[in-house]
Amino acid sequence: MTTKSNKILLVEDDQNFGDVLRSYLEMNEFHVTLATDGEAGLESYKKGVFDLCILDVMMPKKDGFTLAKEIREKDGEMPIIFLTAKAMKEDVIQGFKMGADDYMTKPFNSEELLQRIQAVLRRSSKKDDPREEIKEFDLGRFHFNFPLRILSFDGGMTEENRSKLSPKEAQLLRMFAMYKNDILPRSEALTKIWGEDNYFTARSMDVFVTKLRKYLKRDENIEIVNIHGNGFQLLVKNTEEQPSPSNETQV
Repeated sequence: MTTKSNKILLVEDDQNFGDVLRSYLEMNEFHVTLATDGEAGLESYKKGVFDLCILDVMMPKKDGFTLAKEIREKDGEMPIIFLTAKAMKEDVIQGFKMGADDYMTKPFNSEELLQRIQAVLRRSSKKDDPREEIKEFDLGRFHFNFPLRILSFDGGMTEENRSKLSPKEAQLLRMFAMYKNDILPRSEALTKIWGEDNYFTARSMDVFVTKLRKYLKRDENIEIVNIHGNGFQLLVKNTEEQPSPSNETQV
Protein backbone atom coordinates (compact mmCIF):
# COMPACT_ATOMS: atom_id res chain seq x y z
CA MET A 1 0.00 0.00 0.00
CA THR A 2 1.24 3.49 -0.83
CA THR A 3 0.96 6.43 1.53
CA LYS A 4 1.72 10.13 1.50
CA SER A 5 5.25 9.17 2.52
CA ASN A 6 5.78 8.10 -1.10
CA LYS A 7 7.15 11.27 -2.67
CA ILE A 8 7.42 11.56 -6.44
CA LEU A 9 9.27 14.12 -8.53
CA LEU A 10 7.37 14.53 -11.81
CA VAL A 11 9.21 16.48 -14.53
CA GLU A 12 6.92 17.07 -17.52
CA ASP A 13 7.06 20.07 -19.87
CA ASP A 14 3.38 19.81 -20.89
CA GLN A 15 1.79 21.80 -18.05
CA ASN A 16 -1.74 20.51 -18.66
CA PHE A 17 -0.68 16.85 -18.88
CA GLY A 18 1.55 17.30 -15.84
CA ASP A 19 -1.30 18.80 -13.80
CA VAL A 20 -3.65 15.95 -14.75
CA LEU A 21 -1.05 13.30 -13.94
CA ARG A 22 -0.17 14.95 -10.64
CA SER A 23 -3.83 15.08 -9.62
CA TYR A 24 -4.31 11.41 -10.52
CA LEU A 25 -1.27 10.34 -8.49
CA GLU A 26 -2.31 12.48 -5.53
CA MET A 27 -5.74 10.81 -5.62
CA ASN A 28 -3.83 7.55 -5.20
CA GLU A 29 -2.04 8.74 -2.06
CA PHE A 30 1.23 10.03 -3.51
CA HIS A 31 2.81 13.37 -2.74
CA VAL A 32 3.88 14.87 -6.09
CA THR A 33 6.22 17.74 -6.92
CA LEU A 34 5.80 18.94 -10.52
CA ALA A 35 8.52 20.72 -12.54
CA THR A 36 8.04 21.76 -16.17
CA ASP A 37 11.60 21.61 -17.55
CA GLY A 38 14.81 19.74 -16.88
CA GLU A 39 16.61 22.55 -15.06
CA ALA A 40 13.64 23.17 -12.77
CA GLY A 41 13.45 19.44 -12.21
CA LEU A 42 17.07 19.29 -11.04
CA GLU A 43 16.52 22.22 -8.66
CA SER A 44 13.42 20.53 -7.22
CA TYR A 45 15.39 17.31 -6.77
CA LYS A 46 18.17 19.13 -4.90
CA LYS A 47 15.66 20.75 -2.53
CA GLY A 48 13.50 17.72 -1.79
CA VAL A 49 13.61 14.09 -0.71
CA PHE A 50 11.97 11.69 -3.17
CA ASP A 51 11.20 7.99 -3.45
CA LEU A 52 10.80 8.02 -7.24
CA CYS A 53 11.40 10.29 -10.24
CA ILE A 54 9.18 10.32 -13.33
CA LEU A 55 10.94 12.16 -16.15
CA ASP A 56 9.72 13.19 -19.58
CA VAL A 57 12.46 12.59 -22.14
CA MET A 58 11.92 15.50 -24.54
CA MET A 59 12.05 18.72 -22.50
CA PRO A 60 13.42 22.25 -22.93
CA LYS A 61 16.63 23.40 -21.21
CA LYS A 62 17.61 19.88 -20.16
CA ASP A 63 16.31 16.58 -21.57
CA GLY A 64 15.21 13.69 -19.39
CA PHE A 65 18.25 11.51 -20.11
CA THR A 66 20.63 14.29 -19.03
CA LEU A 67 18.56 14.97 -15.93
CA ALA A 68 18.52 11.27 -15.04
CA LYS A 69 22.32 11.12 -15.34
CA GLU A 70 22.71 14.07 -12.97
CA ILE A 71 20.24 12.60 -10.49
CA ARG A 72 21.99 9.23 -10.52
CA GLU A 73 25.33 10.94 -9.89
CA LYS A 74 23.84 12.13 -6.60
CA ASP A 75 21.92 8.94 -5.80
CA GLY A 76 22.88 5.83 -7.74
CA GLU A 77 19.81 3.93 -6.54
CA MET A 78 17.07 6.51 -7.12
CA PRO A 79 14.21 4.78 -9.02
CA ILE A 80 13.49 6.48 -12.36
CA ILE A 81 10.65 6.02 -14.85
CA PHE A 82 10.92 7.71 -18.26
CA LEU A 83 7.94 9.08 -20.20
CA THR A 84 8.26 9.71 -23.93
CA ALA A 85 6.18 10.33 -27.03
CA LYS A 86 8.62 8.21 -29.03
CA ALA A 87 8.18 4.49 -29.53
CA MET A 88 11.51 3.77 -31.23
CA LYS A 89 13.41 0.76 -29.91
CA GLU A 90 16.62 2.83 -29.80
CA ASP A 91 15.04 5.29 -27.35
CA VAL A 92 13.86 2.47 -25.10
CA ILE A 93 17.34 0.92 -25.07
CA GLN A 94 18.96 4.30 -24.40
CA GLY A 95 16.56 4.83 -21.51
CA PHE A 96 17.57 1.57 -19.88
CA LYS A 97 21.24 2.29 -20.52
CA MET A 98 20.75 5.54 -18.62
CA GLY A 99 19.58 3.47 -15.67
CA ALA A 100 15.79 3.57 -16.09
CA ASP A 101 13.73 1.32 -13.84
CA ASP A 102 10.86 1.52 -16.32
CA TYR A 103 9.84 3.29 -19.51
CA MET A 104 6.38 4.27 -20.79
CA THR A 105 5.37 5.62 -24.18
CA LYS A 106 2.65 8.28 -24.46
CA PRO A 107 -0.27 7.95 -24.59
CA PHE A 108 -0.51 5.41 -21.79
CA ASN A 109 -3.11 4.07 -19.43
CA SER A 110 -2.99 5.85 -16.06
CA GLU A 111 -3.81 2.65 -14.20
CA GLU A 112 -0.87 0.90 -15.89
CA LEU A 113 1.46 3.71 -14.83
CA LEU A 114 0.16 3.41 -11.27
CA GLN A 115 0.86 -0.34 -11.23
CA ARG A 116 4.36 0.20 -12.58
CA ILE A 117 5.09 2.88 -9.99
CA GLN A 118 3.98 0.58 -7.21
CA ALA A 119 6.10 -2.27 -8.58
CA VAL A 120 9.21 -0.07 -8.77
CA LEU A 121 8.67 1.19 -5.21
CA ARG A 122 8.16 -2.32 -3.87
CA ARG A 123 11.36 -3.47 -5.54
CA SER A 124 13.43 -0.51 -4.35
CA SER A 125 12.32 -0.95 -0.73
CA LYS A 126 12.62 -4.74 -0.58
CA LYS A 127 15.23 -5.74 1.98
CA ASP A 128 14.12 -9.30 2.83
CA ASP A 129 17.25 -10.96 1.49
CA PRO A 130 20.13 -10.57 4.01
CA ARG A 131 22.53 -10.54 1.06
CA GLU A 132 21.05 -7.15 0.14
CA GLU A 133 22.90 -5.69 3.13
CA ILE A 134 26.32 -6.65 1.75
CA LYS A 135 27.94 -3.59 0.20
CA GLU A 136 31.44 -4.80 -0.72
CA PHE A 137 32.59 -7.99 -2.43
CA ASP A 138 35.88 -9.75 -3.15
CA LEU A 139 35.83 -11.47 -6.53
CA GLY A 140 39.14 -13.12 -7.34
CA ARG A 141 41.64 -10.32 -7.89
CA PHE A 142 38.84 -7.73 -7.90
CA HIS A 143 37.25 -5.79 -5.05
CA PHE A 144 33.82 -4.29 -5.69
CA ASN A 145 32.46 -1.39 -3.64
CA PHE A 146 28.79 -1.24 -4.54
CA PRO A 147 27.80 2.11 -2.92
CA LEU A 148 30.68 3.88 -4.70
CA ARG A 149 30.27 1.70 -7.83
CA ILE A 150 34.06 1.18 -7.87
CA LEU A 151 35.57 -2.04 -9.23
CA SER A 152 39.24 -2.32 -8.22
CA PHE A 153 41.80 -4.73 -9.67
CA ASP A 154 44.78 -5.87 -7.58
CA GLY A 155 44.13 -3.22 -4.94
CA GLY A 156 43.26 -0.46 -7.38
CA MET A 157 46.40 1.53 -6.56
CA THR A 158 46.44 3.17 -10.00
CA GLU A 159 43.71 4.76 -12.10
CA GLU A 160 43.98 2.04 -14.74
CA ASN A 161 43.14 -0.52 -12.06
CA ARG A 162 39.97 1.29 -10.93
CA SER A 163 36.71 1.40 -12.89
CA LYS A 164 33.63 3.48 -12.08
CA LEU A 165 30.58 1.46 -13.08
CA SER A 166 27.27 2.86 -14.27
CA PRO A 167 24.28 2.39 -11.92
CA LYS A 168 22.92 -0.56 -13.93
CA GLU A 169 26.37 -2.15 -14.24
CA ALA A 170 26.81 -1.88 -10.47
CA GLN A 171 23.36 -3.31 -9.71
CA LEU A 172 23.92 -6.25 -12.02
CA LEU A 173 27.42 -6.98 -10.74
CA ARG A 174 26.12 -6.91 -7.17
CA MET A 175 23.49 -9.52 -8.06
CA PHE A 176 26.15 -11.68 -9.70
CA ALA A 177 28.33 -11.29 -6.60
CA MET A 178 25.42 -12.21 -4.32
CA TYR A 179 24.90 -15.36 -6.38
CA LYS A 180 28.61 -16.09 -6.86
CA ASN A 181 29.11 -19.61 -8.26
CA ASP A 182 25.33 -20.13 -8.21
CA ILE A 183 22.82 -19.56 -11.00
CA LEU A 184 21.33 -16.08 -11.16
CA PRO A 185 17.90 -16.52 -12.77
CA ARG A 186 17.48 -14.14 -15.70
CA SER A 187 13.89 -13.35 -14.70
CA GLU A 188 14.93 -12.38 -11.17
CA ALA A 189 17.61 -9.99 -12.38
CA LEU A 190 15.25 -8.42 -14.91
CA THR A 191 12.47 -7.99 -12.37
CA LYS A 192 14.66 -6.55 -9.62
CA ILE A 193 16.82 -4.27 -11.77
CA TRP A 194 14.72 -3.43 -14.83
CA GLY A 195 11.25 -3.84 -13.32
CA GLU A 196 9.92 -6.40 -15.78
CA ASP A 197 10.92 -9.34 -17.94
CA ASN A 198 10.32 -8.61 -21.62
CA TYR A 199 12.18 -8.55 -24.94
CA PHE A 200 13.63 -5.06 -24.52
CA THR A 201 14.78 -5.51 -20.92
CA ALA A 202 16.31 -8.90 -21.79
CA ARG A 203 18.30 -7.37 -24.65
CA SER A 204 19.39 -4.53 -22.38
CA MET A 205 20.57 -7.02 -19.77
CA ASP A 206 22.62 -8.87 -22.41
CA VAL A 207 24.38 -5.60 -23.23
CA PHE A 208 25.31 -5.07 -19.59
CA VAL A 209 26.49 -8.67 -19.16
CA THR A 210 28.85 -8.11 -22.11
CA LYS A 211 30.18 -4.95 -20.44
CA LEU A 212 30.81 -6.76 -17.16
CA ARG A 213 32.67 -9.52 -18.97
CA LYS A 214 35.02 -6.89 -20.43
CA TYR A 215 35.70 -5.48 -16.95
CA LEU A 216 36.37 -8.91 -15.44
CA LYS A 217 38.44 -10.46 -18.23
CA ARG A 218 41.67 -9.30 -16.56
CA ASP A 219 41.28 -12.17 -14.08
CA GLU A 220 41.38 -15.49 -15.93
CA ASN A 221 39.82 -17.21 -12.91
CA ILE A 222 36.55 -15.27 -13.29
CA GLU A 223 33.93 -16.01 -15.91
CA ILE A 224 30.27 -15.14 -16.53
CA VAL A 225 28.65 -18.07 -18.30
CA ASN A 226 25.23 -18.49 -19.87
CA ILE A 227 23.06 -21.18 -18.34
CA HIS A 228 20.69 -22.07 -21.17
CA GLY A 229 17.06 -21.63 -20.21
CA ASN A 230 17.88 -20.32 -16.73
CA GLY A 231 20.16 -17.32 -16.61
CA PHE A 232 23.80 -16.66 -15.84
CA GLN A 233 26.49 -17.81 -13.45
CA LEU A 234 29.45 -15.84 -12.13
CA LEU A 235 32.17 -18.45 -11.72
CA VAL A 236 35.05 -17.48 -9.45
CA LYS A 237 37.69 -20.17 -9.14
CA ASN A 238 39.39 -20.63 -5.78
CA THR A 239 43.04 -20.21 -6.74
CA GLU A 240 44.12 -21.37 -3.28
CA GLU A 241 42.90 -24.87 -4.10
CA GLN A 242 45.83 -26.25 -6.06
CA PRO A 243 46.04 -29.86 -7.29
CA SER A 244 47.79 -32.23 -4.89
CA PRO A 245 51.31 -33.23 -5.91
CA SER A 246 51.51 -36.53 -7.73
CA ASN A 247 52.67 -39.54 -5.69
CA GLU A 248 54.06 -41.22 -8.75
CA THR A 249 57.81 -41.91 -8.74
CA GLN A 250 59.62 -39.69 -11.21
CA VAL A 251 62.06 -41.53 -13.52
